[in-house]
Amino acid sequence: MGTIRLKNMQFYGFHGVNESEKHLGGRFEVDVEMQLSLTKSCNSDELHDTINYEQIYKTVNTCVKKDKFYLIEALANSIAKGILINFPINSILVRVRKPHAPVKGVLDTVEVELKRTKEDYV
Repeated sequence: MGTIRLKNMQFYGFHGVNESEKHLGGRFEVDVEMQLSLTKSCNSDELHDTINYEQIYKTVNTCVKKDKFYLIEALANSIAKGILINFPINSILVRVRKPHAPVKGVLDTVEVELKRTKEDYV
């Protein structure tokens, strides 16, 4: 078993509860950590024996841009589901960060972390 991570992917999307977030949008940062067997790709050194990182990136990009969610929890779930259903991985951890979240206070970012397996979407 092995882990493949794509860290700090950045996208512009229209997710949030406030009207300004829905219409003006904002930046979102996403990490995905996928658990899968890497035995075949380690031995073959062939792309078709592993996960294509660009395809994962495109899947995340589609999830961030195609729908509008009130909550980043729902966005993280959409990303997890999109990857688990379309790629041969065992489990995934998704982190979605919303820098400059409209919170009355000083903070760096708001982050949601979600762990899922294929069985969660059967």
